[in-house]
Amino acid sequence: MTPLFSLSELILESSFINGVWQDASDGKRFDVVNPATGERLASVPHLMRSDVHLAVDAAVTAFPGWRDKLAEERAGLLKKWHRLILDHTEELALLMTMEQGKPLKESRGEIAYAASFVEWFAEEARRSYGDVIPTHMAGKRILALKQPVGVVAAITPWNFPAAMITRKVAPALAVGCTVLVKPSELTPLTALALAKLSEIAGIPPGVFNVLTTKDPEAFGSAVMEREDVRKISFTGSTRVGKILLRQAADSVKRVSLELGGNAPFIVFNDAHLESAVEGAIASKYRNAGQTCVCSNRIFVQSGIYEPFLKLYTQAVERLSVGPGDQEDSDIGPLINAAALDKVKSLIQKAVADGAKIVCGGGGHERGGTFFEPTILTDVQDSMAISKDEIFGPVSTLHTFESEDEVIERANNTPYGLASYFYTQDLARSWRVSEKLDFGIVGINTGLISTTVAPFGGMKESGLGREGSKYGIEEYLETKYVCVGGL
Repeated sequence: MTPLFSLSELILESSFINGVWQDASDGKRFDVVNPATGERLASVPHLMRSDVHLAVDAAVTAFPGWRDKLAEERAGLLKKWHRLILDHTEELALLMTMEQGKPLKESRGEIAYAASFVEWFAEEARRSYGDVIPTHMAGKRILALKQPVGVVAAITPWNFPAAMITRKVAPALAVGCTVLVKPSELTPLTALALAKLSEIAGIPPGVFNVLTTKDPEAFGSAVMEREDVRKISFTGSTRVGKILLRQAADSVKRVSLELGGNAPFIVFNDAHLESAVEGAIASKYRNAGQTCVCSNRIFVQSGIYEPFLKLYTQAVERLSVGPGDQEDSDIGPLINAAALDKVKSLIQKAVADGAKIVCGGGGHERGGTFFEPTILTDVQDSMAISKDEIFGPVSTLHTFESEDEVIERANNTPYGLASYFYTQDLARSWRVSEKLDFGIVGINTGLISTTVAPFGGMKESGLGREGSKYGIEEYLETKYVCVGGL
């Protein structure tokens, strides 16, 4: 189908509040920059606390009408939104690549992934079933009803500017909640484009609002002090997630947190070597390593360490670094200079402590925030690069001897989001998957994200689950109704 809007028409420079495209009340704005070129793409409003409160008012006002619509009606509007997203895949993908930097082929994949959440939860809207529970006493009936939580505030990151929005917004809208989204100040344009398509789909004013600001703390504190905001959903750093969790306690808001990770990628001696290399590349270097589920520590059993390292190095050296809008690019730029400095610092510290650079190790010859695909060996578990989330195209290789040893080392982290291992031993696949303290386990695969499976972490990697039938429960309250006098 021919898209309704061109790329230029989807570059929007106003926030979307109560169905109206608005500027900040004091007129302040900030620029959005292409990380590959440093080029200014647009400017968007830098909203004040008072603007956030007005948006909350709009969502509160819209909630009863949206809640009371038939599930079928809400589903129908979400399906229209889904269709519009797919119809504008090329425009949205190029917009995402321009503001975030990832290769265009990855951006296309993310738009399809983002749209899939809208479709899935549109279908789930009519399946938020309650229960009739066998009674405890004659003349009474016990019901369990599922009802929407209320107004939801969602704070989303820059690394997946579309999917992290729809994964939160679609289930919320499906069950009858209204939503305020604060996208990352680094990538607000994709969010605003999604809002434009939701407007065309017919989602009513005040139901889905997108607020842009350079001051995440101002947004967070404004929604936290409002008792009529009943749910917070946040994807980002563990540090900020802990702050939000503390703030939510004052009004006992429901909280979903998808936080940092330190994913182990384990290759056992009996693994299919080529498949393990392919999976590690897919997991580690997607989005230039800027994902919360990418491999952070690669553990290879000693019996196959040398052949794995040889094949892996060859594969990494074939990766093409370049602007995301070049179709042959495998790795785009890091998001900004601060990200580049962090990766450089982690490598420098590791090398100073004895790690060895096999390939890469520094800024790419293209300059800017482009970074060479890198492999480090002789990495120790005590090094900062083994403990911190790297968020860059850097692989750290570790050797191990036994299954029990590697499980203990893999679990030796406060994080518990994603993990991976390769083996052809069926019994081992059960043992290891049950012993890994991570919310997500990939066996013989480096790609684990899908709409139909629950996504979320254990320990300091978060609370709650997104996607799948479990994801919709995060936006529902269970109400017990006891009917007497029958």
